[in-house]
Amino acid sequence: MKTLYKRVLLKLSGEGLSGDKGFGVDSQAVLALAEQIKKIVKAKIEVCIVVGGGNIFRGAKDCTIGLDRSQADQLGMMATIMNAVVLRGALSHVGVEARVLSGLSAPKVCEDYNYDRAISHLQKGRVLIFAAGTGNPYFTTDTGAALRAIEMHCDVMLKSSQVDGVYSADPLKDKNAVRYDEVSYDEVITKKLKIMDLTAVALARENNLPLIVFSQHEKDSLVNIVQGKGHFSTIKNK
Repeated sequence: MKTLYKRVLLKLSGEGLSGDKGFGVDSQAVLALAEQIKKIVKAKIEVCIVVGGGNIFRGAKDCTIGLDRSQADQLGMMATIMNAVVLRGALSHVGVEARVLSGLSAPKVCEDYNYDRAISHLQKGRVLIFAAGTGNPYFTTDTGAALRAIEMHCDVMLKSSQVDGVYSADPLKDKNAVRYDEVSYDEVITKKLKIMDLTAVALARENNLPLIVFSQHEKDSLVNIVQGKGHFSTIKNK
């Protein structure tokens, strides 16, 4: 396999682990994802992963039940830890060594995030799974993913999505939505293209981190993306 990158950060939505269930974890969906990650690891790509928690709990949306936003976001972070541990188990099942590093301290479940420790794991060939976003409320996992990608000196951030790229509107709701093969950070921000949190886009722009958006539903989409194949949109400076 001829690949374009040496080190990538893969941003997964929590829904990507739920398969067709729409909630919770679908073991077959997680194992299929683990097999794809195994293929790119075998191709000598160092892999970092940030996983969301929307398949279990969404802090910003679920705080309407009486929780303060900060408390709700902490629950959302805990949901990402659960997903990260599940993904680590799936990777172990297919023979890939991985470690979970969390921005929210849960020492009996996973390691606390530490830059030197993270780099050491990468150098030993382990997949890194970052959980709990930045460890702070009011920041999305998109922003956490951009931050970790920059800290880990990744070549690119790969965002797995429900759609196959960046659109002018939600193509699942608007049949007239226009798809962009390539778009600049500034265009995403000024046009308010809702493919990811704008704070994450601004952070990527400031650090010249390319963003690639692709569909999690396409067969072997991750394996194709690292080879520059398949359907995707690129966000970068023009």
